[in-house]
Amino acid sequence: MGAIDGTHVPANVPVEIQGKFRGRKEGTTQNVLAPITFDLKFIYVLAGWEGSAHDSGVLGDVRTNGLKILEGI
Repeated sequence: MGAIDGTHVPANVPVEIQGKFRGRKEGTTQNVLAPITFDLKFIYVLAGWEGSAHDSGVLGDVRTNGLKILEGI
């Protein structure tokens, strides 16, 4: 793995769940995590987490669902 980072992308969600998708910034977003190799190829993408989700929760989900991350990261 070369690098791992997360970002927020705009999300259109039903009114009844918009509260969960409100992040630190304006509007509703989803939290997206995307690790890449050193030659800049995506090796995994996890999208769909609510904008209010903390990055550690998203990373924990990735670790339990198959992506192997080196110890200490």
